[in-house]
Amino acid sequence: MRAATDVDFAFTGPVVEWRGPAPYWFLAVPLEDSEDIKEAARGLEYWGQVAVEVRIGATEFTTALFPKDGRYLVPLKAAVRRAAGLDPVEAGQELAVELRLAARK
Repeated sequence: MRAATDVDFAFTGPVVEWRGPAPYWFLAVPLEDSEDIKEAARGLEYWGQVAVEVRIGATEFTTALFPKDGRYLVPLKAAVRRAAGLDPVEAGQELAVELRLAARK
């Protein structure tokens, strides 16, 4: 388990659904936090994505934030949702998240 000093960002955001060939679920990072992450990740991003370590409850995972409409989205893969007890998940559901920039280890 990470110490409190290992957390770069902590926020609550809504779950959003993107429908493609299969539904994909993301957590929308609030705009202000997205701006702070973008500033902190300057030089660490690739193709606009930012590698991060995320914790939702007791579930920790690594992923990359996706930029969309001026904010970031945290992908919520099926395995992560199951491990965090979020399956099924609902659009608009609020989740508390702790996030660390992966390149800052």
